[in-house]
Amino acid sequence: MNKINAIIAGVMLTAITTTATAGGILTNTNQSIDFLRNPARDAAIGLDGVYSNPAGVAFLPEGFHLGLNWQYAHQTRTITSNNPVFALGRKNSGLTKKTFEGVADAPCIPSIQAAYNKGDWSIQFNFSVPGGGGSCEFADGLGSFESVVGGIANQLAGLDKLATALGQTAPGVSGYDMDGYMQGRQYYFGFQLGAAYKITPDLAVYGGLRLLYGNATYKAKISNIQVKTAGGYVDFGSFMQSATALVDGGISTVNTNLAQVNAGIAQYGELPELVAMKAQLEGMGAQLQGTNQSLNALQKYTQGVNLLCNQSSVGVAPIIGIDYRFGKFNIAAKYEFKTQIHMKNESTVNEASEIAAVNKFRDGEKVDEDSPAQLAVGAMWNVTDAVRLNLGYHHFFDKKANWYNNTQDLLGGDTNEYLAGAEWDITDRLTVSAGVQVTRYQLTDEYMNDMSFVVNSSSVGFGFNYKASDIVTLKAGYFQTNYENYDRVTSKEPLISDSFTRTNRVLGIGCELTL
Repeated sequence: MNKINAIIAGVMLTAITTTATAGGILTNTNQSIDFLRNPARDAAIGLDGVYSNPAGVAFLPEGFHLGLNWQYAHQTRTITSNNPVFALGRKNSGLTKKTFEGVADAPCIPSIQAAYNKGDWSIQFNFSVPGGGGSCEFADGLGSFESVVGGIANQLAGLDKLATALGQTAPGVSGYDMDGYMQGRQYYFGFQLGAAYKITPDLAVYGGLRLLYGNATYKAKISNIQVKTAGGYVDFGSFMQSATALVDGGISTVNTNLAQVNAGIAQYGELPELVAMKAQLEGMGAQLQGTNQSLNALQKYTQGVNLLCNQSSVGVAPIIGIDYRFGKFNIAAKYEFKTQIHMKNESTVNEASEIAAVNKFRDGEKVDEDSPAQLAVGAMWNVTDAVRLNLGYHHFFDKKANWYNNTQDLLGGDTNEYLAGAEWDITDRLTVSAGVQVTRYQLTDEYMNDMSFVVNSSSVGFGFNYKASDIVTLKAGYFQTNYENYDRVTSKEPLISDSFTRTNRVLGIGCELTL
């Protein structure tokens, strides 16, 4: 039965495990507390620029600079699905609409920025988590899981007519019960090393490399599948035994009767009543054979589904940047090249399947999961010595990346982000800041599904820096994203639809040392 194979495909298409709190589909841009308190950092001059504006770091004072950042992110991902088969579910109170919520926690998203400035040179290092960063758990599974099990219940209800035709007691299938579960964990660790050089006192350039190490684990389980019959809920495995016995007995009876009818035709000729009886028996035989094939396909799922896949890979890509100061203004740009990632699987899926998505997670398979190229440009205006305004723009070249089964081709276009923020030095020691970020994806119904989705959003961040001494600066920030809803209608009659949305909150603290 191809539909239940789709459970496996759905289980493994779990890019939802990424806990990207800002940035593109597969990219985190929140790599410092400075970003949380003002995300428009693309032309800011600071140590966090090791990630956001590496060329501008060359304008920091000479010496060694070290930044340590810790972030905690909490997300929810909510899919409200409508499907007529949900009404058959024991836990659904006869309703066709059901909400599936996943909780994604990233208790520790660390990052480190370091720079050593001497003369016109700045040698820089950055450790971050530019993709993933935590785990996501759907305690009740997903709508794509349950709709398939509900579809099985619908199909098994057809046994009533067959049993009646065979003179047997109809099982009275009218519902189902099941337990679903899914969890995914994904981390992409980035190690960046590069150097910036001041060509003139106001113009600097940067070149570097980032090594990206990806590690992910996906788990899914469908258990305790039960069938509601006239006699109550029955274990799916036990029901399948009785259903198979019913069909096997029916096939034997039909074959016996058909042999007798054929013998009659051979002896008495093609009498109308014998011909009609033969056609009826052949039709029932074909129906029984079809039902038998469906039941055989379901046998291996009577124990539920347990899946596990581990993935890992390494990729390297160059990064270039430029920063130019003039008067009270500073402009900067950074380009990160595409990082080619081929995730290697260690999986319980050992054999090839007719479902392409299952083969993505076959043991030993190498899967394309590129981190898209990114262009970031920004501008900063020093309104006064104490007040600065920031603007930024990010473009992620999603359509140029290579993802498994060319998923990138399902998008309507690339991702764009628009950022703005401000900073105010209230005193020589205390700086407060705030900013906004607007993220716009080019989504399509074909791209969206409950296993892998993003939605357009608007974010706000705020926080402060406190200079505790000439050496130590303390930082704190808060970042919250407000997501839109994306509604998709798969079928109008019957109505099958989904509504996707998320929540996201990030809290971070850090410190910066200047030696």
